[in-house]
Amino acid sequence: MAGQIETRLAALGVTLPDAPAPAANYVPTLVSQGLLYVSGQLPNGPDGLVKGRLGDGTDVETGQQAAKLCAINILAQAKAALGDLDRIARVVKLTAFVASAPDFHDQPKVVNGASDFFVEVLGDNGRHARSAVGVAALPLGVAVEIDAVIEIA
Repeated sequence: MAGQIETRLAALGVTLPDAPAPAANYVPTLVSQGLLYVSGQLPNGPDGLVKGRLGDGTDVETGQQAAKLCAINILAQAKAALGDLDRIARVVKLTAFVASAPDFHDQPKVVNGASDFFVEVLGDNGRHARSAVGVAALPLGVAVEIDAVIEIA
């Protein structure tokens, strides 16, 4: 039987993918002192990776969709680690990296794609602290990468 969070995802038309395996020498998740740390997730969806650089051929709306895909993959990792998404007490912190042209300054708008999604799915428990950082390049040429700290109930 699906829990409340999975029921909400289904109502939004979101199907969680299998949690991606790590691409290097690290673990995708780590539980410590009541917190779940989720390693950086890439914007990988049904159509593949969302690549590009904001302000250099990639627009804010595409970046927001990429950030949402990162959030979906964070939840996939959380489900794999916790077994049940209803064990999420709250999203504590996101750190988001946005591949950006030197004159692009709307990283917070891009990362709203993830933040808005977490609030839509988790309500007030999805509200979090965050950082939105512009970087020159990201792995595999993706537009966004996001990691998370989640409090476990």
